[in-house]
Amino acid sequence: MSINQNANTSALPNFRNLGILLRILVVVNAMGIAVAAIKSDTPAAAWQELLVVSATIQPPLLLALLTLVAVHPALTELPYWLSSLAVLAIALAAALVANLAGFDLFGAPRGGLLRQFGFTIAVTAVLLGYFNLRGRALSPALTEARLQALQARIRPHFLFNSINAVLSLIRQDPKRAEMALEDMADLFRVLMADNRQLAPIGREVALCRQYLGIEQLRLGERLVVEWHVDAMPPDALIPPLLLQPLLENAVYHGIEPRTEPGTVAINIFLSRNQVVIVLRNPFQDGGSHHTGNRMAVANIRERLALHYDAEATLTTGVRDGTYEVRIVMPYIRG
Repeated sequence: MSINQNANTSALPNFRNLGILLRILVVVNAMGIAVAAIKSDTPAAAWQELLVVSATIQPPLLLALLTLVAVHPALTELPYWLSSLAVLAIALAAALVANLAGFDLFGAPRGGLLRQFGFTIAVTAVLLGYFNLRGRALSPALTEARLQALQARIRPHFLFNSINAVLSLIRQDPKRAEMALEDMADLFRVLMADNRQLAPIGREVALCRQYLGIEQLRLGERLVVEWHVDAMPPDALIPPLLLQPLLENAVYHGIEPRTEPGTVAINIFLSRNQVVIVLRNPFQDGGSHHTGNRMAVANIRERLALHYDAEATLTTGVRDGTYEVRIVMPYIRG
């Protein structure tokens, strides 16, 4: 459940959320399988019955889902009880339309409308009850508390690494150390802000530029940074502190162990109405690389799930001596 999905626990789910649609498909088809199994005496008969049941439920299910996606904004304006009745009415109307117009195309017989209405009412009641209970179990208060806990894990590492970077400069170059402390003050102002809601992507990029600037003061020519953000959508909103922990790991595990220069590359672009972030850094086999990156990746993956449910993905991989993290998330405009 995404944190912005429901502000009210007694509210309909977001029918435009991919995770919600997948759950509806799974629940309805599971009930269809149960019906086929109950009506059959043998596995072969159950398979034949499942084909008929599937042909019966899939057309109205898809029609109902398309309708719910289209009218979801209007449903959110209604009281919960009235919006629930509207969902039931849409489901029954879809069953009626499919029964009258489309079943023979799928090899299923016409008729049995009362049975289909009964099945539709039962499925709708189960789904509404399930999402209501799920909304209460994953209330915004609990979700935000979880997000705050995940954010809190980032701060100590960030503080420790930034202070170490400045300490390394104090004796060698006090003036640069003073400038770095000023940058740190700006960074911590952002870090200590309320970071539960989505924030402009430009703010995250600016934060990361400042952080990498501090690291470059410490590492010098060993750290090479490449930014590819010309195709970045400037009005996109993303979870705050999404990229910085990954860059921190890229520096710690990919650059610090090296004696020769290494490149950290950040590519942000828009693809098919999705924001894509690709981070690459040198891969150092062995040591604590895997453990450290797994912790950061697990943290960010969980935060993405809290914000976007199943609509965002995070994948990692190693190729030709390069460690890559790819994040794909919905394009939400600010």
